[in-house]
Amino acid sequence: MVDTIRELVEIESPSDNKPAVDRIAAFLARKFEALAGRTLLHRSRDFGDSLQINLDAPRSKAANRPPVLLLGHYDTVYPLGTLANMPCKIESGRLHGPGVLDMKSGIALMLHAIAALQAWHGEVPRPVTVFLVSDEEIGSYSSRKITETLAKESAGVLVLEPAAGLRGAVKTARKGVGEYGLRVKGVAAHAGLDPGKGHSAILELARQIAVASKFNDLRQGVSVNPGVIQGGTRTNVVAAEASVGFDVRIKSAKQAAGLDRKLRSLKPFDKHCKLEMTGGINRLPMERTAGVAALYKKAQTIALQVGWKLEEAAVGGGSDGNFTAGMGIPTLDGLGGVGDGAHAVHEFIVISELPRRALLLAGMIESV
Repeated sequence: MVDTIRELVEIESPSDNKPAVDRIAAFLARKFEALAGRTLLHRSRDFGDSLQINLDAPRSKAANRPPVLLLGHYDTVYPLGTLANMPCKIESGRLHGPGVLDMKSGIALMLHAIAALQAWHGEVPRPVTVFLVSDEEIGSYSSRKITETLAKESAGVLVLEPAAGLRGAVKTARKGVGEYGLRVKGVAAHAGLDPGKGHSAILELARQIAVASKFNDLRQGVSVNPGVIQGGTRTNVVAAEASVGFDVRIKSAKQAAGLDRKLRSLKPFDKHCKLEMTGGINRLPMERTAGVAALYKKAQTIALQVGWKLEEAAVGGGSDGNFTAGMGIPTLDGLGGVGDGAHAVHEFIVISELPRRALLLAGMIESV
């Protein structure tokens, strides 16, 4: 498993580099074809190609069962060349490298769990669909509809995103995620000669950010973060334009409409400035429904067979599991690698956790 993960990590695949993402898609297609998987590339012009793999159980009594959907992504947040300063290496029982936790170890677990089931049963014990997307880290815009279509045909969805924390908990709830952009148009003027004739878009933007910050309600799981701001041209010019990008998180679907209404209802302090709000909620929350809880109970039972008390967690980040859970399809997330540092320079997985994660996934494929 470590060798497989290292192979994947050393094929760098940033979301915004289509040739790089397509390279790992082709590599993985060959890997799954070696396991008798039927591969289908969902081609995209603006994003990397996403990869679907269908594995049949032709002689099994379970051949007519709906497939289980294994969901993941091979794009990462790291630019090409990151390996030069952040090499894939083993230290103190940990495997380090860009994307090793989020989520190339999860893809390796899919490969090895499927291979193990085939070795044990002679074939996969029930139909399995694997869908690996190219653009999860940037919103899943090219892959979402395919994910939702495949989920509708499935008995359940197993998401191989990283486990929650070093205790290895699976994820039974995730926050919803939104991205909003606020653009302010002001009136330019010379900051020295005619400051009174200008109407600063930057000043107006600052006031609007202060208002939006009041929409935070951390106790209720609502957060509004102004993550990126831009504006102005020179220090001696009253800024004619400025903008901010907000990251929005919600705990429950019912919070979406109210927060959206608040953001779109912002009014300018300076009547000479104009506001334009774009964006919205991209992923509704993954809530702990009865279907999610039932999958967690199955996972607990499998883990107990090897003396493992499997915990659950609710987390702030979103995944493609939000889409499938929001459709009412039983979904269990966080079945991938155990480690820390996703999207960070110290990203790693704990090697000793890999065997039982593969065992858990194999058991879930059999029983969902």
